[in-house]
Amino acid sequence: MPHNILAPGAVLALWTIIMFFWLAAARFPALKKAGIDLTKSPPGGRGSDLEGVLPPETNWKSHNYTHLLEQPTVFYAVILILHGVGGYPAYVAWVAWAYVALRIIHSVWQSTVNRIPVRFALFLLSTLCLFVLALLAVIATLG
Repeated sequence: MPHNILAPGAVLALWTIIMFFWLAAARFPALKKAGIDLTKSPPGGRGSDLEGVLPPETNWKSHNYTHLLEQPTVFYAVILILHGVGGYPAYVAWVAWAYVALRIIHSVWQSTVNRIPVRFALFLLSTLCLFVLALLAVIATLG
């Protein structure tokens, strides 16, 4: 894998869009099966309104998509800082790749099996990677 710190961010951004299409592919048939016509839904409706209406397995994909728009925003900021500072060792990019790999595995797990102990372990490991990257970004900007 390349040592460009921006590459993992690009892959995670692409994965986030893939998750959006996955959730849409799961949600639209589930809406039809539930007899929900989106053209007749009240103004201001949100995906969270479908909790308890659609099967949990359908909503898991939406939950994960939301998660990919939360903590990874810190990841994007951190890799931009590291890229801006430049001169980082190759292992920094590998930590970023580890973060992305763990987030993708987390997505697949949450969207299919969704057993919390494994999901939490994947989240914790990815968060530790993000912590290391953020710490390295602080060191790089203060040094």
